[in-house]
Amino acid sequence: MNFPDGLRYTKDHEWIKLDGDIGTIGITDYAQGELGDVVYLDLPAAGTKVEQSKSFGTIEAVKAVADLYAPVSGEIKEVNSKLSDQPELVNQQPYEGGWMVKIKTSDASQIKSLLDSTGYKQLIGQ
Repeated sequence: MNFPDGLRYTKDHEWIKLDGDIGTIGITDYAQGELGDVVYLDLPAAGTKVEQSKSFGTIEAVKAVADLYAPVSGEIKEVNSKLSDQPELVNQQPYEGGWMVKIKTSDASQIKSLLDSTGYKQLIGQ
């Protein structure tokens, strides 16, 4: 499994990559493996406000339906429109083409409460 350095991770298996005050969010390689084949995502529209640790959407896979939790608070600026026709990108490229939303953070200091790759590996027993 792959857990890139430079990303921050939640205990709920989301990742975020910050570029200034814009964070790209998706689920980890571990999470997509546990869910199995992703068949559908229910993601918020651009302009939606989200709160750290609160659900911002759902992911449906062959094995289960799960909530998606925001790593940080802010406003959705972009949604990965490719996922509506190609939800399998979440399985195939969890850190590249399978990203879900981009968010403008309202409190960048929240990133400090998230795990680095070493902490995330410890969380899942890797």
